[in-house]
Amino acid sequence: MSEITISVTGMTCGGCVNSVHKVLAALPGVHSVEVSLSPGQAHVVYDEMRVDRAALVQAVVDAGFGVAD
Repeated sequence: MSEITISVTGMTCGGCVNSVHKVLAALPGVHSVEVSLSPGQAHVVYDEMRVDRAALVQAVVDAGFGVAD
């Protein structure tokens, strides 16, 4: 298992948090997701053999949010 914390930009409310959580949790290989509005982060535990960082970031971007490096 691998863990990553993604800095998510553009989240302004609990609905945004739920949206980010939903898209990340739906990816194959994701075991757990914790999203916080402040400071705007998503902590993901995932199986690196099934999903990679690029796919996680792309899911956030596809949901309409930004990712800070």
